[in-house]
Amino acid sequence: MDHTPLAERMRPKNLNDFLGQEHLAGEDGIFRKALQTGLIPSIIFWGPPGVGKTSLARILAASLERPFHALSAINSGVKDVREVIHKVEHAGLFGTGNAILFIDEIHRFSKSQQDSLLGAVEKGIITLIGATTENPSFEVNSALLSRCQVYVLKELSAEHLRSLMNKALQEDTWLASKGIKVAEDEALLRLSGGDARRLLNVLETVVQGMAEHEKSINNELVNKIIQNNPSHYDKDGEQHYDIISAFIKSVRGSDPNAAVYWLARMLEGGEDPKFIARRLIILASEDIGNANPTALVLANACFDSVQKIGMPEGRIVLSQCTTYLACCPKSNAAYAAIGLAQQVVQKSGNLAVPLHLRNAPSKLMKELGYGRDYQYSHAHSQNFSEQEYLPDAISGSCFYEPGSNAREEEMRKRLRSLWGNKYSY
Repeated sequence: MDHTPLAERMRPKNLNDFLGQEHLAGEDGIFRKALQTGLIPSIIFWGPPGVGKTSLARILAASLERPFHALSAINSGVKDVREVIHKVEHAGLFGTGNAILFIDEIHRFSKSQQDSLLGAVEKGIITLIGATTENPSFEVNSALLSRCQVYVLKELSAEHLRSLMNKALQEDTWLASKGIKVAEDEALLRLSGGDARRLLNVLETVVQGMAEHEKSINNELVNKIIQNNPSHYDKDGEQHYDIISAFIKSVRGSDPNAAVYWLARMLEGGEDPKFIARRLIILASEDIGNANPTALVLANACFDSVQKIGMPEGRIVLSQCTTYLACCPKSNAAYAAIGLAQQVVQKSGNLAVPLHLRNAPSKLMKELGYGRDYQYSHAHSQNFSEQEYLPDAISGSCFYEPGSNAREEEMRKRLRSLWGNKYSY
């Protein structure tokens, strides 16, 4: 048996073998056209794990017959980057041709590490292809980002994963020799979490754990074998999306013990602490909101602190913020309000701004009635004047309903005192 992992044995060699990402690799995809010209820009691939970022980078390099160098931001630094650039610059006549430097998890590079790439990218010494699971707008510095095209890779569908699994069973020499059939695939797909690499790891582990006489894979068999080999289907020993989901729901559910446990699971599994800090910011607004606006302030301070001090001390700040948010009163009223408002915008289109609310910087606009009859709130009692601020077609619509907590009850009382029945809730 070939001891190379199944996921590596099944890595696609060209665009025709590549599954998913049709907008990039399909018949009318961007890279089909790029390969015809022989030119590609520096690129950032942004997408969840196991959707083909590394494979696509390798395919582009091979198809263009470019030298290919790969680094992982987890265990590489400025020295490694400079060594690759130096090697490319001094490759001689037969090494020219604008080498491709692939950096996996580029979001883990610091600003100084990213800056070390700028000169070589700008001069065309290398074509950079970076892969990230995080939003590059936040994690790649603007100077480097401006020199790259960002392409979003989508999560693989169940059909994509099934196609990959069937392809492996038929084309991999070792698997094909086993004569294995998949009778039920729900457990395999669930454990994959949409990650093609993890799916193949799970499949390989299951087949290795099957008795010689067993030739059919079902959900019960998968769960039985994987339960005994939990680390085999995830290279980090973590179910990334399941763990973050449990973390978010524990904070939302006001259980600080569970929340800090899932936080510890993520940190011990090597999760990026800034990824966790960003989720805390979202939680502070989505699930706590105006029930305690200080939560958002603390969550932002947590993110800044983690960026400044790094790990392992950053875990203390993350724990403080996590337990604080879990203990806060909860409200999703602000989250619900923007959702309702967006639904109305999508349904009603671009409704005209009422004339009295329009700005009137010119004489003509004033003559047309722009700004006429607007009542300046601060000129009235309690800094309030009752007037309509919504377009006529949706006048009186209610989007924000304060939650059932002390702070928002005060907001509710104030709105009632000002607006009367309009905000009666």
